[in-house]
Amino acid sequence: MDLVFRARRVITPQGEIACDVGVVDGRIVAVERHIDSPNVVHLADDEVLLPGLVDTHVHVNDPGRSEWEGFETATKAAAAGGVTTIIDMPLNSIPPTVELEALEIKRKAAANVSVDVGFWGGIVPGNLADLKPLHEAGVFGFKCFLLHSGVDEFPAVTTAELELALRELATLDALTIVHAEDAHTVRDAEPDYAGFLASRPREAENKAISDVVELTRRTGARTHILHLSSSDALSILEAAKRDRLPITAETCPHYLTFTAEEIHDGQTEFKCCPPIREEANREALWWGLREGLIDLVVSDHSPSTVELKEGDFATAWGGIASLQLGLPAVWTGARERDFQLTDVVRWMAAHPARQVGLETKGAIEPGKDADLVVFAPDETFVVDKNKLHHRNPVTPYHGRTLHGVVRQTWLRGKEIGQTRASLPQGKLLRRGEA
Repeated sequence: MDLVFRARRVITPQGEIACDVGVVDGRIVAVERHIDSPNVVHLADDEVLLPGLVDTHVHVNDPGRSEWEGFETATKAAAAGGVTTIIDMPLNSIPPTVELEALEIKRKAAANVSVDVGFWGGIVPGNLADLKPLHEAGVFGFKCFLLHSGVDEFPAVTTAELELALRELATLDALTIVHAEDAHTVRDAEPDYAGFLASRPREAENKAISDVVELTRRTGARTHILHLSSSDALSILEAAKRDRLPITAETCPHYLTFTAEEIHDGQTEFKCCPPIREEANREALWWGLREGLIDLVVSDHSPSTVELKEGDFATAWGGIASLQLGLPAVWTGARERDFQLTDVVRWMAAHPARQVGLETKGAIEPGKDADLVVFAPDETFVVDKNKLHHRNPVTPYHGRTLHGVVRQTWLRGKEIGQTRASLPQGKLLRRGEA
């Protein structure tokens, strides 16, 4: 063995066990009660060994808006948060990833990465002919918006345009991920939080999700609902799953952590779309996770400059920076509701990896990459925005006490971030490659 991790608590697909995890050439080759080796990493009694998290919803914004975020800073934040694989969204970069040349430009921008990085393609009006070439080039699927995306260079599609794209993508067995808010229901934002929340009501999500379900039924294409905020839509998803439609859904740490009742006017660090809703809605989302109606939890890390987050809820950028904090935020809420670390790993590692076909990620078992996290679940810390690694010091978690500290992150058997010389060590992923 090149390396053996020895821990009293290891989260595996079979549950939490005490074992040794053996690594050769960056891959896990054995998970056994005891492995003889001179190269042993001993975990402390208060530490748990987790698989590296897979975050399939990250806006890196590079190239074009690298002052908002870049690959070097985003992946450093990911590693510090126990995330060893990210899939980058196709918008907020310039050019957006809606045709093959733009994908190559983005790959060149991702020269310095601390974790593994894959890419989504985009669906916009007029790029139907670009979908197959992007798919063949290895994107992990295709994102679209059913209303204005927030940036003009990534326009929304109508349901008719989406249906055409889904029929094309169904022939490729490609995944389509949808920002599901109905453009005709959403109103112009207002400056106070109550007005902003009312401008993007649950009905906007419910209507759009119903439309996506119907298109999934008609086309047979695989679809996925992004950043579910409205708990009312859980019944729609339950019916779709009962009918065995190929549709999944995600939610995000901020929807599981914060409530509308605690957000005051001017606190634009909390602004995101769809918005953070009421406490009862938050608890219903936790119920949806328990029942398996929500399949995964990912960050929707969507940062910007400090200046763009200033102002009021009508004008500030709508996005939450949380890539480094997803694991402790979700674990803090999960432990309060009697969930276990096995649940968190399923939502944040195993299911995201499975969704995008990353067969060597998301679990501690032989054959997987040795992407591992040493996690102290009972240690607490107070979030300091100035100590986070993403580019701009803005986050709604600032000053919040969270449970769970990431002490080490390993990518294919090598510890990330011990020295500047050790960075970068991530690689660029293509769909279908081991």
